[in-house]
Amino acid sequence: MKIAVVGAGFAGLASAKVLTEFGHQVAVFDKAPDVGGVWSATRRYTGLYTQNNKGSYSFSDLPMPKHYPEWPSGEQVQAYLEQYVEAHGLSEALRLSTEVVRAELTDAEDGWLVTSRHSGEAVGDPERFDHVVVANGIFSDPVIPAFEGLAQLLRAGGKVVAASQLGSVEDARGKNVVVVGYGKSACDVAAEIGPVAADTHLVARKLLWKVPKKLGNAVNMKYLLLTRLGEALFRYQDLAGVEKFLHGPGNAVRKSMLSSVAAVTTKQLRLKELGLVPRGEFEDIARSTVSLASDALYDQVADGAITVHRDTEVERFTTDDDGAPAAVLSNGRMVRADLVVCGTGFHQRVPFLDQEVTDRLLDDRGNFQLYRQILPHDVPHLTFAGYNSSLFSPLSAEMAAVWTAAHLAGALDLPPVEVRREHVADRVDWMEKRTEGKHARGTNIIPFSLHQVDELLDDLDLNLSGPARVKQWLLPVDPTAYRRVAGRLRTRVTA
Repeated sequence: MKIAVVGAGFAGLASAKVLTEFGHQVAVFDKAPDVGGVWSATRRYTGLYTQNNKGSYSFSDLPMPKHYPEWPSGEQVQAYLEQYVEAHGLSEALRLSTEVVRAELTDAEDGWLVTSRHSGEAVGDPERFDHVVVANGIFSDPVIPAFEGLAQLLRAGGKVVAASQLGSVEDARGKNVVVVGYGKSACDVAAEIGPVAADTHLVARKLLWKVPKKLGNAVNMKYLLLTRLGEALFRYQDLAGVEKFLHGPGNAVRKSMLSSVAAVTTKQLRLKELGLVPRGEFEDIARSTVSLASDALYDQVADGAITVHRDTEVERFTTDDDGAPAAVLSNGRMVRADLVVCGTGFHQRVPFLDQEVTDRLLDDRGNFQLYRQILPHDVPHLTFAGYNSSLFSPLSAEMAAVWTAAHLAGALDLPPVEVRREHVADRVDWMEKRTEGKHARGTNIIPFSLHQVDELLDDLDLNLSGPARVKQWLLPVDPTAYRRVAGRLRTRVTA
């Protein structure tokens, strides 16, 4: 088949590599001039590092370089993806600096017409493809809230950007900065600019639990959260095996383990002393995110370089008595706001599809209806990649690409569409309740990343052996354990 992949991040590159190996002709479009997706030089914010250690954040057939630190920087991750492109000869498939403006089904719905535009050029003629893989990312389109008084702030010389648009700490040097949000990007940015800004105010509507890189300054977090045991501490939709015990007779042991982590975290980060203990139980971390504590953030809060306004929102922007840009907060404070950085989430949307096709992808609440986070019910010749936020994004993307290759080869025994509809509807309802609506329109599977990988590979009867999975209960996941999966499928479909 002739296949268009839209997006050159982890998911897009994994799709290109796997589908090319299965004999397809693949073109990868990305409006950025480099590969990387969220790790592209055009989008990575200052202070961006991985949440995972390098050993678990890689493709199965290409470990990250040995000289990389335990938590690689955004620049290093992008360089790793460049290595992946070179290692698998994907350069000719790449169409960088090229935005997909529109993808529309043919009249017979037997393929797609893809219209693109290279940077600085006019829109090109539509090009026909047999299949489209949507890999534009669920963290690619930042949300800037519709703040009251925004125009007044801008007229007074203030500036508002998304976290992904803050490329250098120099943009904040000597300025009064307001960072909105308390997710990883907001906290990373605040910690990075704190030493150079005149002052930094972190405005957090709701505090989230953070996990130190080394719990108690001794135990690497990878042994706590990047294992099957760590995942099993949180309640999945369907319980089996050890999980039934942990959430049944062993519930007291499970709760004690989580409470211990919370207690050590609270003490280590001085959360009680700083007035930053989140409301709710540590188990609430499973509702929508697992966030690594940003280096030096809490030290800077303790030193007064960063002020955290907890349970607070920006009510409006205005100017102070000197005519300088300012933010009025819901806690009654007014603070100078030369620069406002929004770590306020992302839109999950596919802008190059028309409304009729989009409506066929979503339920009446706007949630994506994708079987296995990949396959739509009602739109033919279309699959999604990377619409499953995961702790193991490279591995998840790669295994999803193998699943897609099997589907395109007719080697996947899918349930009837009615069964798939019911399964997806139940899953999205569960996700929505579990995360209190913070489920990224049905694309957030964290912290259940390994469950997702298992489900994909069980569909293919290509999962790891029992002993190999048992090893993952106590040791961090090593993606190289999955390096033969794609080859095993190729052998099967070509036999």
